[in-house]
This record gives sequence, C-alpha cells and structure tokens, in this order.
Amino acid sequence: MKKILFVDTVHPILEKRLLELGYVCEHDLKSTKEEIESKIDQYFGLVIRSRFPIDEVFLNKSNSLKFIARSGAGLENINVAYSEEKGITVFNSPEGNMDAVGEQAIGMLLMLFNKLKKGDLEVRNGLWDREGNRGLELSKKTIGIIGYGNMGKALAEKLSGFGCKVIAYDKYKVDFESDIVKEADLETIFKETDVLSIHLPLSEETHHYVNEVFIAQFKKPIYIINTARGNNVCVADLVSSLKSKRVLGACLDVLEYETKSFETINAKKFPEDFKYLAQSDKVTLSPHVAGWTQESYVKLSSFLADKIEKKFN
Repeated sequence: MKKILFVDTVHPILEKRLLELGYVCEHDLKSTKEEIESKIDQYFGLVIRSRFPIDEVFLNKSNSLKFIARSGAGLENINVAYSEEKGITVFNSPEGNMDAVGEQAIGMLLMLFNKLKKGDLEVRNGLWDREGNRGLELSKKTIGIIGYGNMGKALAEKLSGFGCKVIAYDKYKVDFESDIVKEADLETIFKETDVLSIHLPLSEETHHYVNEVFIAQFKKPIYIINTARGNNVCVADLVSSLKSKRVLGACLDVLEYETKSFETINAKKFPEDFKYLAQSDKVTLSPHVAGWTQESYVKLSSFLADKIEKKFN
C-alpha cells in the first residue's frame, strides 16, 4: 500500500479523496524536521503547508517519495528544481485561494479608502464625525498589478465592476492583455498607478522588491497592497515613504516579521517601524489571511486531490 504522510493540517477532503484512490494516510504534526527525515523514505507522498523547508538534505532521504503536495500557492519552502531532479513531482494549489486573495485585497482597500476602521471605532464611542470620515472612490483609479499569475488575475477580474483601469506587469509573462487588464511595462506602472498591488513569489530577486528606490520611481503618490509575501516589501522603506507621503496608505496582509511557517510573529522584537504601522490610520493590517476563507480551505485540498489523481491514477 502506498503511504502518504501529512505533516500539516489541511482540509479533510484531501485525505478522503486519497483514501478513495487506495492510499494509506498517516499524520505527524509534531515531530521535528530531522525526525521526519528519518522515516520519509517509507512514503509515496508528502502533504505540507509551510511547516519546515523541504531542502536537499530532506530530499536526499526521500528515496521512495513521488510527490510533495503543498496546500497553498507559494513554493519558496520547497527546493522544486532538486525535487524534479529526484523524480519527485511538486504540486501546489493557487487556484484554491486566488478568489479569496482577490476579495481580501479589494476589501482592505475599500476599508482604507472609506475609513471604515476609524469610523466604526468612533461610532462605537459615540462620536458622529461625518466630515472626518469622508472617503475616496475606487472608480476611475488606476490599479497597477505586479505579478500576473493566479492571484493577480483574480484581482483584476474582481476589479472589473468597479469602474477603474487595471494595468499589469509580469517579468515572465507576455500577451495576457484582455478586456479586464492592460499589459504594461514597468515604466507605465510607474507613470500611471494610483494603487499598486503586489502578487509576487518570494525569491532572492523579489526580496524587498518594494523599497525606497522602487517607490521613488512612481510619478505620483500611491497606495500599496501586499497580499503576497511579507519580505516582498521593506517595512522600513515603506514607513519612510508613508512619512514623506510618497505612499498615501498601505494594506498589508503579510509582514516581513512573520516566521517561515507564517503561523506567528515575534511581537516582542518589533522595531519602531512596526509600531508606526500599528498606530497609523493610513494602514490596514491583517494576519496573513488573504487566502484563508472557509471556501478556500476546501478548494486548496480539492485541487491538490485532482492533480494527484490525474498524475498517478
């Protein structure tokens, strides 16, 4: 019997589907990476989110492994190239949470534009300040998207009913222009953008992609949305740009202070830059939940099951 090891919690639909395909499913949510390495050669497949990195050391001990199923989109914790060299197929499921990410990005932006956090708190405290909560409209704004994969496309689709212009740049993709998005180069992004949304994987190339030099190239002050990876944005440079009003506001679902598992942040070691973000009414924050809906929880596992079944059954 082919065994599958789950080292992270995912929706039970994945295990149900794998059992129906004849696999044996086992769970180990507590052992260390080294302890998992000592037994991984017993397994046909591995299911993981971001609990620990799948590096060369791990893969060299995975003699029987045929697939790694990563519940989610990002693959920065898996050495994909070496996995493929070892004959191990790596699956992920960005289709499962792309709608959730698109909706969260818009929700955070509308919350910021319409001062909903400020207004809600004030009304709860008996303050009725209409003029102080006058908002902005998304209509007629130009939304610049960097990274036009599943997440960027989902955001563009959801923006199509808001009456705004959507432009997108992707270094590794061309000819994706459609009725909902205009393909653009970086020069056009810098010239026309009112609101910038980041949809990049994390790599050496994209670490602190949004920094002081990058922000300075925009021809007008912008708003920034980051629902991708915390380390795509340099917080110190973002804060500096907020203070100088090069950036008018930010919607941050992710922060560079997160642990690699994305499950926690070290609140005791937050620098002054984070304290500025936390106190600013120009910033909307959430705890890495842009793709974290009831529906996406099911879909992330369902898409993985579909891919495993297609490849091996």
